[in-house]
Amino acid sequence: MFKKILIANRGEIACRVIKTARKMGIQTVAVYSDADRDARHVELADEAVHIGAAPSRESYLMADRIIEACKKTGSEAVHPGYGFLSENESFAKRVEEEGIVFIGPKHYSIAAMGDKIASKKLANEAKVNTIPGYNEAIDTPEQAVEIAKGIGYPVMIKASAGGGGKGLRVAFNDKEALEGFTSCRNEARNSFGDDRIFIEKFVEQPRHIEIQVLGDSQGHVIYLNERECSIQRRHQKVIEEAPSPFISDATRKAMGEQAVALAKAVNYQSAGTVEFVVGKNQDFYFLEMNTRLQVEHPVTECITGLDLVELMIRVAAGEPLPLTQADVKRDGWAIECRINAEDPFRNFLPSTGRLVKFQPPAESLSASEPNAPDAYGVRVDTGVYEGGEIPMYYDSMIAKLIVHGRDRAHAIALMREALNGFAIRGIHSNIPFQAALLAHPKFVSGDFNTGFIAEHYGHGFRAEDVPHDDPDFLVALAAYAHRRYRARASGISGQLAGHGVKVGEQFVVVTLAADGEHRHTPVSVTDFQGATGASAVQVGSRSYQLESRSPLGGIRVEGRVNGQPFTAQVERGAGKNPLALRVQHNGTQIEAMVLSLLGARLQSLMPYKAPPDMSKFLLSPMPGLLVDVAVKEGQQVQAGEKLAVIEAMKMENVLFAAQDGVVGKITAGKGESLAVDQVILEFN
Repeated sequence: MFKKILIANRGEIACRVIKTARKMGIQTVAVYSDADRDARHVELADEAVHIGAAPSRESYLMADRIIEACKKTGSEAVHPGYGFLSENESFAKRVEEEGIVFIGPKHYSIAAMGDKIASKKLANEAKVNTIPGYNEAIDTPEQAVEIAKGIGYPVMIKASAGGGGKGLRVAFNDKEALEGFTSCRNEARNSFGDDRIFIEKFVEQPRHIEIQVLGDSQGHVIYLNERECSIQRRHQKVIEEAPSPFISDATRKAMGEQAVALAKAVNYQSAGTVEFVVGKNQDFYFLEMNTRLQVEHPVTECITGLDLVELMIRVAAGEPLPLTQADVKRDGWAIECRINAEDPFRNFLPSTGRLVKFQPPAESLSASEPNAPDAYGVRVDTGVYEGGEIPMYYDSMIAKLIVHGRDRAHAIALMREALNGFAIRGIHSNIPFQAALLAHPKFVSGDFNTGFIAEHYGHGFRAEDVPHDDPDFLVALAAYAHRRYRARASGISGQLAGHGVKVGEQFVVVTLAADGEHRHTPVSVTDFQGATGASAVQVGSRSYQLESRSPLGGIRVEGRVNGQPFTAQVERGAGKNPLALRVQHNGTQIEAMVLSLLGARLQSLMPYKAPPDMSKFLLSPMPGLLVDVAVKEGQQVQAGEKLAVIEAMKMENVLFAAQDGVVGKITAGKGESLAVDQVILEFN
């Protein structure tokens, strides 16, 4: 077994590999860029080596520097994680030639299966069903349009070296094919150093289901069940689960056996994933093979009880697989939510900056010690910490929240509670969106496909897309928290006689609205005699018996309401109004002032101050790099016309004109780093 391995990656996956290596008694070496000097994976590793500037093409994609770091530290093996160089054939080959072990498949397997064009040809030769398409690299946007028309819209434009949703677009017409080809090629060049693009038919209403395979150097290959990955936004997976609620045992077996046959055809040695598109009649087509560890590998670990990182390391060291196909278990149900640094209420734009608060729910499962068959609970895989920075140079995922339940309903319930207790401040996250997805009737019933998010949230995501099943509970919780604060204040010594803080029982909860149409709700709060932290809250005809021992001043509130456990988040002064309480539960958020009866009457007399009109400015919706300004001063533009392109977190974001107008002054230049809401140009 290796004594020391280097992890050629960053963030969550680097931390994940370190955990297992530590369990196995293996020393670890981290590599880091300028932006990651204080990153969590650097802190966790036994050693760390600086490899370059912040952009990945100047650090994590620099094979020479990673190999040099291996030699400098005496590392015997390299674990590439996912992304970056993990599926780079030449990197794997060079590592092997330097006498270092690549913890992954051999370079010839990566060449055969990691390249999407080559893998489709190989699958065809092996008589595996594949989707119609043009499997040669395409040179120009015009050629892409002609090919797309020949295949028939809609088509999928994909980077050959792509992955993680990068370098991928769906086009429904010539214009989208022309623009999609250019964007895909730019993203692929920046993210993978390979700008080859191909096109295939886009199968509408498909399921995205993948099979986890594992092979050793003795020629044994097994499959570890499937993962359902159909909940995607812009081809980026959002929620993954294992097993799939859709396929039958017969389909599972057929897909698994086909995946194994494909892996054996290229002498596959390590963990890998064969991805399939599955039709409504459970007919399935080979899509591609990911010759690496997947982001969503934890859900497979939960239901099988296996540590995939450990098995990868053992196979790379020459050990045979410790189990056969008959030994593979399928216990319970696991779900993973990707917690991303993005603002779902602003069209999921990247959100970078400092993590002022980062308080994930308490873990009951371990990444490096997969649970016993009857152990259920919560796991958090992350590469960040409270006070750390989320840089603009890498992908937006800051954590993976994983739950393992007895069955699917139990897993969904566990995940909803875990999301309720996940406190992130300083940046925006997609937690409200995840909460909405988990509560959607179609998701709960398992009736969805890869078009689910586009179908149900095609207009974007708004606060009203997360309806709470009991909105009065949020009002009751605000009143309950306010009264606890009042009770604490009343006990402060040294108060002026006759003018001390009175707790009171009658309040008005003023729920604040952006348009000034605030809602006033009378409530009464009565403490239970002899019960610490327990109160009866009356909201209209509804009565809530609330009890919590969570300390005041913390964000997370855990307790019981009418005998049932709950987890929510309550903060004072977190919004625009310093007097308000922000209450969050099940993805719904309110800001509310809890006032006395007189205070509420006075508040209702306050005039509404409308926000300034910013429609004459194009503002940067996120921090990022301005890579292009597509218009000139004095130019007439129409609604929908391209104005500028901003790059953040490895993705290109195109800004379009919201209405017709004439460009006045351009205030930001190409290549400039922009802050959120910075003015790019003005309209006359």
